[in-house]
Amino acid sequence: MPPAPFPDGRLACAAEGATVLVTDLEAPAAVVTEIEGLGGQATAMAQDVTDEARWDAIADEAETRFGGFQVLVNNAGVGASRALADTDLAFWRRIQSVNLDAVFLGTRTGFRRMAPGGSIINISSVLGIVGNTGTSAYSASKGGVRLFSKSAAVEAAQTGLGIRVNSVHPGYIGTPMVMDNVANQAEPEKVVAMIRARHPVGHLGEPEDIANAVVYLASDETKFVTGTEIIVDGGYTAW
Repeated sequence: MPPAPFPDGRLACAAEGATVLVTDLEAPAAVVTEIEGLGGQATAMAQDVTDEARWDAIADEAETRFGGFQVLVNNAGVGASRALADTDLAFWRRIQSVNLDAVFLGTRTGFRRMAPGGSIINISSVLGIVGNTGTSAYSASKGGVRLFSKSAAVEAAQTGLGIRVNSVHPGYIGTPMVMDNVANQAEPEKVVAMIRARHPVGHLGEPEDIANAVVYLASDETKFVTGTEIIVDGGYTAW
């Protein structure tokens, strides 16, 4: 299946011929309809990624419908800025539960259910590599994803699972999560300008920039790539 008919970054794996099982808090049927309308194959399921039992149900469905799964992308995340002194434990735990605990649950499911040759791709952030004001909870969760992925990769290799585990670290991407957070600031336009200025390329990234990294890590071309991070940040961490 040629990539050309799939312009949206969300559809990049389908563009390469993958059958996609996509999940969200509510089953994202619109994405499935879009993929199928362009000739791809997909199904959707509702999933709270912090629900341990739900991960088994998702894996069961993948095995029943498709005979298993070879790629797992842990992409769910929440982000919010809050000064450390104003961070309560409930806020801290909410950030960790979605951004880190769910990555553990997904990766563990992959270890238990994926066949050798599989690829687990954990989405972290540049703020899992460098710090920033007001992001202590977020940075802790994303830094945890980075080192968790490394340890998981070593264990998968040394115990003979034959599964690759890597992390992807986006810079600021023009997604609803980022833009909604900006819109809630006192001077959104100044915030956007400041964020752009932090990237040497002078602009925010696009979802397909991250999707392309995911496709690479999902492919057989990365059979010797594990335990590493791919930084897609327009130079954010370079200075």
